[in-house]
Amino acid sequence: MNLLNKDKQDLVRFAKEHAEAYQNAAPFPSISFDNFFNPEILTEVLAEFPDLEKKNAQTFNNAREIKLAGRGEKFFGAKTKQLMHYLNSEPFLNFLQILTGIEEPLISDPYFIGGGQHEIKKGGLLKIHADFNKHHFLKLDRRINVLVYLNKDWEDSYGGYFELWDEKVEKCEKKILPIFNRMAIFSTTDFSYHGHPDALNCPEGRSRKSLALYYYSNGRPAHEIISGQEEHTTLFKERAGNATDQVAFKEQPKKTYGVKDCIRDFTPPIAIKLAKKILNR
Repeated sequence: MNLLNKDKQDLVRFAKEHAEAYQNAAPFPSISFDNFFNPEILTEVLAEFPDLEKKNAQTFNNAREIKLAGRGEKFFGAKTKQLMHYLNSEPFLNFLQILTGIEEPLISDPYFIGGGQHEIKKGGLLKIHADFNKHHFLKLDRRINVLVYLNKDWEDSYGGYFELWDEKVEKCEKKILPIFNRMAIFSTTDFSYHGHPDALNCPEGRSRKSLALYYYSNGRPAHEIISGQEEHTTLFKERAGNATDQVAFKEQPKKTYGVKDCIRDFTPPIAIKLAKKILNR
């Protein structure tokens, strides 16, 4: 059964048809597609999605971000792994290359650093931000985000909109409701401000589930970089005139996911134990 609702030739044609809309979108290059994936397979992916709160997941709990995230492929079921591997493969990379018009060859992330399974529960949020700009291991430049939403029967009143903001963070230019089988794609720069900034209002027992994939290149145009800014973590921004942000941004967020966390997550436990024994001699 095909993962997509189109074959490889259709995918190339589809990318060409939507390239202009993507590249000229406001406030920065972006687009969303509905029913891109085979709904039967995506339903199986949803069925495999764990309650990350009950797993050894990454937990973010501060005024700027309240969310859960998986650790690489650790919690992927068979169908999820099949889909995520496809989205890291040559056909999909070609699709993204044509759609985005990025000249540098795109490189997928087999480690799913910062990506993979994401979950936000009632009251959760992710304030407006620009993403970390370098892969923690490979030191490649982050260029594209792909978000696949898995939320069936998601009502507008639940909130959880994915919001795209202008460079001064004064105006929300685009809002995307995270409904089932909707995919959002956007270019990541030091100025591509986005997020889910207001507390989720879904019923208890529901959550906002998504799959996140990030794509990189070796080098990037200078105009996508803040002058003098080298490697950085997430850059949070306060929305102009927003009272809840003014309160949130007075607080210091907890430590973000860094290199040491990556090493811990992807190093076999036996290797960590051995290293500790050697260091403690």
